[in-house]
Amino acid sequence: MPATNAAIWFSSDGYDPKAKGINGRRVAGESFLRGFFAHADVAEFVSLAHAQADHAAFARIAAEQGVTRPLRAVRLDAPAALTPVEVVSYPAPIPTVECWRRAPHGAAAWALCGITHTTATRAVMQTVFDLRSAPQMPWDAVICTSRAVQSSLRRLMELAEVHLTQRYPGAPLPARPLLPVIPLGITCADFQPDPALGQALRDRIGAGPRDILAVTIARLTPDEKFDPLPLFLALEAAAAEVAGQGGGKLHLVLCGQFKEPGWEAIFAQAAARLIPSCGYHLLDGASADDRKATLSGGDIFVFPIDNLQETFGLAPIEAMAAGLPVIVSDWDGMKDTVTPDAGFRIRSELPRPGLSTYISQRHLGGTDSYVQYLAQVSALTPLDLRALTGALVTLALDPDLRARMGAAGQARARSLYDWSAVIPQMQALWGEQAAMLAHARARGGPGLAPAPPGLIPVGPAVDEMFAAYPTAFAAAGRRLAATPGPLPAPGELFALRNHAARRRLIEDPARIEAILAAFAAAGPQGATEAEIAAATGTSAPVVARVSLWLLKYGYLQELA
Repeated sequence: MPATNAAIWFSSDGYDPKAKGINGRRVAGESFLRGFFAHADVAEFVSLAHAQADHAAFARIAAEQGVTRPLRAVRLDAPAALTPVEVVSYPAPIPTVECWRRAPHGAAAWALCGITHTTATRAVMQTVFDLRSAPQMPWDAVICTSRAVQSSLRRLMELAEVHLTQRYPGAPLPARPLLPVIPLGITCADFQPDPALGQALRDRIGAGPRDILAVTIARLTPDEKFDPLPLFLALEAAAAEVAGQGGGKLHLVLCGQFKEPGWEAIFAQAAARLIPSCGYHLLDGASADDRKATLSGGDIFVFPIDNLQETFGLAPIEAMAAGLPVIVSDWDGMKDTVTPDAGFRIRSELPRPGLSTYISQRHLGGTDSYVQYLAQVSALTPLDLRALTGALVTLALDPDLRARMGAAGQARARSLYDWSAVIPQMQALWGEQAAMLAHARARGGPGLAPAPPGLIPVGPAVDEMFAAYPTAFAAAGRRLAATPGPLPAPGELFALRNHAARRRLIEDPARIEAILAAFAAAGPQGATEAEIAAATGTSAPVVARVSLWLLKYGYLQELA
């Protein structure tokens, strides 16, 4: 079914958290790929990549998933081979280079489909702006993983359009890309709780049968995920109320990794000072067993995000799939995913307009780093501590409510966020994009013709941009002759220059020597590049490039 298939633009950085480091987009990318292999209704799986190693990694993941349908590898420098697939799926918002890569083949050659992860970086904001001036087309799409993210992207595009219409009055703006809301997914079966692992965790930390474990799985960095101190304050207040009503001890279990080693000591010092009545425990977020034990042994999942870096929140979905009630901040994607029957959303605030503009300006101008930008905004983003405390108390004292919310969340995760439910939505989008392409091709019109590849404004041919640099351009019809006299064999000189160090050979050394031999056979009268191409059965551009290399090192000379 080529109309609802997409080639996967594959780089290990987007799909391999084990090799490249655990973060949200890589975990989501790996999960998507496995879900795509398991649930896509396609005849083949197509990878689009720069390097053979990436195609091999794609094939390895497919093999691990038991894929038996055909795999097809397409080189990024030969994208016309995508046919019959009509859409390219990119693991981030569409970079403008992909629009320009398509331009020489025609704007309706294929459609591009990106997806949002973190949108707070300068690079992503710049990408969204640049899309509005690049050859992006209305059949392209950027999947928004939540309504909040969709709203923020629309606002970015509105601001870009205001600038463009003011700078170029009267110039028509192209249509925006599609901005559908499709959530990230998970494989719900992977999060089925393991009672033995859960009990082992409770035994390990000394939690009694009546004790309550508030757990989370997250990167442990207050700069890029959440500030733990408000949670600590709410936990201590909740512990006093729970104890006063005859409840058990509260424990906080943080399963994650510290991006910077110094944060572990800061977390521990803050916990010792702020939650003396609660247990405080760290588990290794890189350990699959520890992650499973966290969701299996916990009673309540807490995720009090206060950071612009977060856009969706996979961890609460995983907790819901494990049957845990959740307490989350009322923030970005969790506004969509967590409903009152499955948990509590805690009111959040951002600074009112004008109070944080200077922070954005410092980030934009490079005075502050991305992490400094996030940390400053987080410090001005309060959650309702009274509501957070109340939610903890309510769930700690009511096991029946925990069970009802856990069951409701589990059913919600399975029906809405399992890849079996999400992949069909993505395929439907790809089908819509393919239909828009077909309509555009049938209608024709300006803007659809292939662009001259040498005239791409963000990467023109060398002869276009650097025409004023040399004395002259290489003449096409000149006669060249082999230079008499002893010279090292071209293969030897080729090795001495070590072109292979950059992994980009001008041409195969054997072919260079064959072309030199053809010039030598032509004798002192020499030959044109066209004559050598005919004599060797080699394409004229290859002969022309090899001839320049041979001229550079003295193997050929130009005849007057």
